[in-house]
Amino acid sequence: MASGLGVALFSSAVFGLSGSFAKALLETGWTPGAAVTARLTGAALILAVFAIPSLRGRWHQLRDNWLTVLLFGFIGVAACQLFYFNAVSRLSVGVALLLEYLAPVLIVLWLWAVSRKRPRPLTIAGTLLSLGGLILVLDLTGAVKVDLIGVLWGIAAAVCLAIYFFITAKENDTLPPILLASGGLMVGAIVMWLTAATGLLPMAFSTADTRLGPWVTPWWVALGGLVVLATVVAYVSGIVAARALGSKVASFVSLTEVLFAVIWAWLLLGELPGPIQLLGGLLIVGGVVLVRLDELRAPSGTGAAALDHANDCEPVP
Repeated sequence: MASGLGVALFSSAVFGLSGSFAKALLETGWTPGAAVTARLTGAALILAVFAIPSLRGRWHQLRDNWLTVLLFGFIGVAACQLFYFNAVSRLSVGVALLLEYLAPVLIVLWLWAVSRKRPRPLTIAGTLLSLGGLILVLDLTGAVKVDLIGVLWGIAAAVCLAIYFFITAKENDTLPPILLASGGLMVGAIVMWLTAATGLLPMAFSTADTRLGPWVTPWWVALGGLVVLATVVAYVSGIVAARALGSKVASFVSLTEVLFAVIWAWLLLGELPGPIQLLGGLLIVGGVVLVRLDELRAPSGTGAAALDHANDCEPVP
């Protein structure tokens, strides 16, 4: 348990780097679409080296689960990352990620609407707390105005992340997590390249130097960090943590990604949300924690436990 917890925290820490590395590229002229495409392509090729041998001739595992892999790659990987990077291009990394992590609240509201069964008091309290935190994060009366388009991109990322959780929550013993991760990244990369080829997605790359904290580095340093650390290493360590801790505990620990993302953005980009936004962020995370706690207490088979296995693969923000 102790070693698994350490791996889970490490996974959250490297996942939290994605926003900072991406923004360093965006500030030199990269478009969000280009950053996402490069990230997915590089990570998919690296993970394929580990995923293909794991099949050992059992290619039917992919054939039998093609729809799951397709949806995961299109919505949970490509769309989610594209929307998040679009939000990062207009908002601070911390605010963009806090908006994305409203996904558990959206899940609660969706299950409530579909089942017409009122959630238990702890879940309701967590939902209201997170919504109150959202109001503070937006800081509508503050001196610094939050970009409305950026907020909409962040909420769109939250919707995609909620769908991602629904996809990965489904029990599936025939599709190992490494195959879902690798296949999803490959699908996401193909979708991004096809979209760019049609002209629907602006693609601009730059070889200008990037700035990370006090250092000026070549562009490939930020890109390499985004691909290797914030994607490949994060995915592999996340899978190891989920197997060591179980999906419930691992998904709970993954909430620390918000904290790590804010710290990395502060150290590498000089970004730090204002006091009101930080308070709102604490409320959002606190609300999600209450929802998770209610999930852990839920009896088996109930609607509140619908996402018991929602983190067999860690999310890629």
